[in-house]
Amino acid sequence: MPTLNLIQHHRAEGPGAIAVWAESRGLTLKVFRADLGQLPPVSAAPVILLGGPYESNAGPAWLEAERQWLRSNLDLGGAVFAICLGAQLLALSLGGNVRRMDQTETGWTTVTFIDGQTLKVLEWHEDAIDLPPAAQLLASSAHCAQQMYRAGPARLGLQFHPEWNAESVAMLNAHFADESPLPRGPQDSADYAAVAAWLEATLDEWWLAATS
Repeated sequence: MPTLNLIQHHRAEGPGAIAVWAESRGLTLKVFRADLGQLPPVSAAPVILLGGPYESNAGPAWLEAERQWLRSNLDLGGAVFAICLGAQLLALSLGGNVRRMDQTETGWTTVTFIDGQTLKVLEWHEDAIDLPPAAQLLASSAHCAQQMYRAGPARLGLQFHPEWNAESVAMLNAHFADESPLPRGPQDSADYAAVAAWLEATLDEWWLAATS
């Protein structure tokens, strides 16, 4: 079975719906905990970068090690699918910028794609990305213009969290308790189903580009 590397930054923030997609496509998802000092060897192999409650341009020593690792992978032409913190790390590595927002963006949010389509997604971030040179903006929200971008055929950055399913949210709420702004109690399963379908189609397109 083909293997896909995934970088996790926090014990409560795992692959969620990405794991469901990988299993359904016959892929072995190999998870590395960067916060525990785990990173795969530098290579051009496709990789998924998850989010986490850290500043992308500061943070602990292990995050600096990941920044250096990511730049080395990109120098080799590596394909990257990056979410939230991961998207910020990708942008920084490609010459973009990350800055503090005027207000935190949390919970269910509507993003609008450049073709006019919309999607309800989950958010929890207080930083925003200024796009790297030559990157293409793909989606925005009312409070954050840079919700999704493309930096080449196989490098995607998403500020929102399509990988968070109901189980992910429950785990985050349990871990962060009152600090978590995410939904609690019964939720509309149709919202999760819609974003999961979008994620699967987007990952299929990215994986095809990454392995072609």
